[in-house]
Parts: sequence; structure tokens; C-alpha cells
Amino acid sequence: MLQWIREAQQGDAEAFRQLTEHVRGMAYVVAYDRLGDVQLAEDAVQEAYLEAYMHLGSLQEPAAFPGWFKTIVVRQCHRLLRRKTATSLPLEAAVHVAGTGPGAQEVAERREWTGVLHRCVAELPPKLRIPLQLFYFYGYSVQEIAGYLGTSTAALKKRLYDGRRKLKGALPVADLAAAFHLVHEGGARMLHIVNGDSVGDKLKQGIVQGEVLVWREIYTAGPIFLDPSATENRQLRAEVLQSTMGIPAAEYIAGCGEQERRLGGFREYDEVVLWFEHDLFDQSMLAYLLHRFNGQKLGNTKLSLLCIGEFPGIEPFHGLGQLTPDQLGTLRGTWQNIGRGELQLGSGLWQAYAASDPRTLAGYLEQHKAELAGSALAFANDAFQAHLSRLPSVENGLGITEQTTLEAVASGTDTPLKLFRQVVDELHRLGMGDTEYWKILRSLTAGGNPLLRIDGVAEVTDYRQVPDFLNRSVKLTALGEQVLAGNADRVQRQGIDEWYGGLHLQGHDVPWRWDRAARRPVPARAE
Repeated sequence: MLQWIREAQQGDAEAFRQLTEHVRGMAYVVAYDRLGDVQLAEDAVQEAYLEAYMHLGSLQEPAAFPGWFKTIVVRQCHRLLRRKTATSLPLEAAVHVAGTGPGAQEVAERREWTGVLHRCVAELPPKLRIPLQLFYFYGYSVQEIAGYLGTSTAALKKRLYDGRRKLKGALPVADLAAAFHLVHEGGARMLHIVNGDSVGDKLKQGIVQGEVLVWREIYTAGPIFLDPSATENRQLRAEVLQSTMGIPAAEYIAGCGEQERRLGGFREYDEVVLWFEHDLFDQSMLAYLLHRFNGQKLGNTKLSLLCIGEFPGIEPFHGLGQLTPDQLGTLRGTWQNIGRGELQLGSGLWQAYAASDPRTLAGYLEQHKAELAGSALAFANDAFQAHLSRLPSVENGLGITEQTTLEAVASGTDTPLKLFRQVVDELHRLGMGDTEYWKILRSLTAGGNPLLRIDGVAEVTDYRQVPDFLNRSVKLTALGEQVLAGNADRVQRQGIDEWYGGLHLQGHDVPWRWDRAARRPVPARAE
């Protein structure tokens, strides 16, 4: 959107048309809410377009456009209120006129089921009513609505939560969920793609309509390729994951083939809904799926996304797996539409993540930071920045996970179980599971120059073979203390054999490091 604004300020009429189309639905809801009349709302929005076009050059900060345009819309509404004479139409009809909701025939079919919900939403105070209408009935993202209404995303989420709570006082919870479900799904044949068996099993308990596909991958570990489904690429990933994480190669290859087969049949469904979270584990998975969809014709299939980083009453929030079936049910129907813009952003993320030069990803995040923040991929920047911080640092060769682990032990955390809980909580942006963390912990205890010692596991490569492993004693070695103090380098002393997306670092002299102060990847030596 920022690019459209800049081009429109330079006189590009097509850029201004795209810009106004982007905010049309939100402008219409605000106008209709104030005027209560379909035709007058359309007039207010059209006049606001003309005023905005005439004065766009006076806008000093392009990012402020949504709130600036809303002010113009409200001003036009005040002018038209003085000469309001037309007869009002119900909100269901307004949805059709605004051009962002279902058509007249579909509205008629759903009216009996959704009329109560629309009326209840309409009775809420404007502070709650408008965000609910924009989010649930029009499909705008939290970031888009917050920018348009001139509030923070945190405040906007609180308004949505308060609005739902008030609606529950007017409707039984089941009816409220069913009504939102109908508004978004409309009886369509659906496929829900989720990030884990725990979430998948809960959704299968009647929470959602359609089929559930659990996407079983760990793109935060092992080698990453632009096309991981290619035979040779999949074979290499399988071998690496088996040797480093104990995942049976044959089982991995068979599972990947089956889930790719099911994904390839997505056109059989009217809608595909992606259920993901804020962390790197999920964001890398989401980027891959968007990359896959971006390269294909979608036909009549609609793509939607539910992506959250918090949930009321759940602290700290790690993921959807923490939620009960009832809590997951409250999210039904709250997903957002995925358009070509999000598909292209997601595909670009995956391509940068699969690159062997980490500056490719760092540059992509910097170049598209504003676009990501204003889209349904608002969590991607922080997640992939966290990924880059996993690289061995300039200071001592420790990545963020190893650094946090040694600091925890130095502060008194003394068992693997306590370490796992503390590090995962602190580095929640990574979304690590136990299998991935044990791999990292093992690298710190292995070889002739360990940084940590765990009682009774010096020669063990599979922690599952160690009785009561989780409660054994963990201590820093003398080398671990030196590395933590910055007086020795982990890579030089221990060596490394690790994949970071498409980058493979191996040996005692690696070409790339992470500069913590500058927060960017840098060559370890002059190129």
C-alpha cells in the first residue's frame, strides 16, 4: 500500500485507483455506520475519494494514509447528514452495494441464519461495532483495521475481544460460533491445514466443517531447498533429519509424499484455511505453503489464513495446541482472505529463506518490512529475524539458542527439563519443540571440547536411551565459561555442522556470522 501512495502522490492515477480499492470496504462501513443509508454512504465515499486525490500531495507520512482518509470520509458524512433524505437499507444489503461481501442471492440464502448476528452486532456501541463488522463481515486484517481507525493493534484486538464477549451475552456461544462460521464458510467444501496433531485432533471434534490435513514438517531444521519435494532434495533432508534428530528417513519420505499428494488436490475444495502461529516453526511452514500456492492457478478455490500470536487468558502463549476445543471453536470463522499480494510475499520469504547467502533473507525483510507488517503475514519479520540470530555470533560463535542455554546454566538452571522450559519460553519466537532443542543441547555436550556436561550422557547420542535424562545435572565446563565470557570461540574450538535454512555451516572456519549489535549477518572474513 505504501508504494501505491508514493506513486499516487507523483500523479499515477492507476496507483490511486488501487489504493482506494484497498480501503473501499472500510470506508464504506464507517460511512454507512454514520449515515445509515446505502446511497448516501456511497456518495460520501466517492466525494472522499475526490478530496483525497486533490490533497494527496499534502500527506507528509504515507503510512498515515488510512487514518487520514478516514478523517476525510467522516467529514463528508457530516456534510451529507444535513441533507439526508433517502430511505435506509439493512446492513446485509449494504454489504452487497459495497462490493466486498456476498451477492444478493447468497445474502438471501443466508439471511435467516445471519440476520440475528448482524442485528446484534449493529446494536453494539460504535467503538466495538465497526471493528467487528470490518473483521468478521469484510475480512480485513487486524493491522489494516488498526491503521484505518488510528489505534494500536493491541487496542484493536481488545475491542474485538470485548465485542465478542458482549455478543455472547445476547446469543448462546454455540449459536454465535455457528453464525460466524456460516458467514465465512457458507456451506463450502473445505480443507484445513494445521501445524500439529494436537490441533488437528481437536479440530476434528466437529469444531470446523471439512477435512483436516496436519502438515508434518520441521523447516527450522535440516537443509532447505526452493523445491524440497524434488526427489534428491527430499532424500538429503531425510538423511540429515534422521542423523541429527532421529526421524526415520523412510517414514519421513513417505509422510512428505502423502501430504504433498493431498495438497496437490486443493482445487477439489471451495476453500483452504491455513491455521498457523507467530513463531519461526509455523512461519517457515506458512511461507512454504504460500510459495506452493503462488506458483499455481487457484481456480475457484479460496485461500484463507488464521494466524495468531496470543489468546486471552493464555500466558505465555506458545501456540494453538495450548487451546481447548472450546477455545479453538471461538476462532472458527475469524480467518482472513489470502490474495495475490500475500502469496507473493510468502513466496519471496521462502525463496530468501532457502538461499545460501543469509544477506538475501536480511535484505528481503528490510525491503518488505512495511508490506509484511500491513498484511496477514505480520508475524513473519520477527520470526525470520529470530532465525538469522541463530547464526554463530561474531563475539563467541554462539547462536541465540546456544547463548541463551549457557546463560541459563550459568544462572543456576541445572537440569535438561528446566533448561528446555526456560529457553523455549525466552525464545518463543523460534517455536522450538523438544526434539529440536535436544539436538542443540547435544551439540553443546558432544565431542572432545564440550561446553556443557550432563551427568551420565557423555557418550550418548540419543537422550531417549538415558534413564531419567530430564532430571540429570547440567553444568558448564571450563571451556563453556570461557566461551560465554567471550574469551574463546565456540566454532573454532568445537566445530559446527548445522543448516540454517538454505545455508550449511560446517567445520571450524565458517563464512558467515551474526553481528548482534548491528542485528545483521556479516561475512566472517573479507570477501
